Amino acid sequence: MEVILKQDVPNLGYKDDIIKVKDGYAINYLIPKGLAVNATASAKKMHDELIKQRAHKEAKIREEAEALAAKLKGISLTIGAKASSKGKIFGSVNSIQISEALKEKGFDIDRKNITFKEELIKELGKYHAKIRLHKDVQVEIPFEIIAE
Repeated sequence: MEVILKQDVPNLGYKDDIIKVKDGYAINYLIPKGLAVNATASAKKMHDELIKQRAHKEAKIREEAEALAAKLKGISLTIGAKASSKGKIFGSVNSIQISEALKEKGFDIDRKNITFKEELIKELGKYHAKIRLHKDVQVEIPFEIIAE
């Protein structure tokens, strides 16, 4: 079944993508949750018209995201965390701490757009965070966790 996504869905697609999914997934999950609509002929026509109208705005947003990505490439963050003498952190470091560290440097990045390769960071050391600024623009930022 073809559906048009109304929102970004992780590991599936971005807003306004037309994708094929299994019927049960669309009928039981995507459509009832408001994440997608059925891609009928009339819905596709409306979708095409919307895409044409948004093309100019989208180009401007992408340029801004690329400019921000260029500024972020030169940044490296240092995050302090309480840790044991062996280097284990009490608790863990997550996207909230990265977002707050970026705010201190003057960048307002939503924590939902920050991901790590590791599931949980529980030791001192150097890591990388991937920040998604736009669906086509991503930047990787190095950060180091030190003991407070």
